[in-house]
Amino acid sequence: MSLPLNDFRHEFEKVCQQCGRDPHSITLVAVSKKQPLSKIHEAYREKQYDFGENYIQEALEKQNALQLPGIRWHMIGPVQTNKINKILGKFVLIHSVDSFHIAEEINKRAERDGLKVPVLLQLNLAHEETKSGQTKEKLLSQWDQYKKLSALQIEGLMTMPPLQEDPEKSRPYFQELRKLAKQLGLQQLSMGTSSDWKVALEEGATLIRVGTSVFGERST
Repeated sequence: MSLPLNDFRHEFEKVCQQCGRDPHSITLVAVSKKQPLSKIHEAYREKQYDFGENYIQEALEKQNALQLPGIRWHMIGPVQTNKINKILGKFVLIHSVDSFHIAEEINKRAERDGLKVPVLLQLNLAHEETKSGQTKEKLLSQWDQYKKLSALQIEGLMTMPPLQEDPEKSRPYFQELRKLAKQLGLQQLSMGTSSDWKVALEEGATLIRVGTSVFGERST
């Protein structure tokens, strides 16, 4: 099996060099949803250790099947209240805390279990009805409440701009996310997918979520 991962890495390092970024300061999260275990294992053998999953049950099944040293799992899909108990302690980072209600529920259960949970707050900057995430205005109005959630480690922000053919159209959303993170004193920015990761790097992404460019097209 041959993955496009190494070709992507060469391009990634080239773009980092062009925009004055250290590639080691950016985490490539390989989006492994719906990918077979064999492809994930192959990527792991090529020293890809961070994998992002959208669906909790699928993620947990893969974690059980691939208990590999150093592998790191990221939850990048929506978090439902009734699934929170299943994900605590299972992911190095939850990218998709999309409301104060979900943050509060995670905090409550993490406190009960004596855990600290690293999270990103998901923003819906384009106000798309079909996407999860809170508005910037809502986050700012609730920020003081977020800071009181002692079991959460709020490390940064995440967003998904509208899907468009021209990656340049994602730039204003990435710029807005970066400015908001700076305003709140947050360091991590999860932004950029296979279609617009280069623009995301130019705008300060610290985590990019890339599937097709790592694994190739899914067969199903």
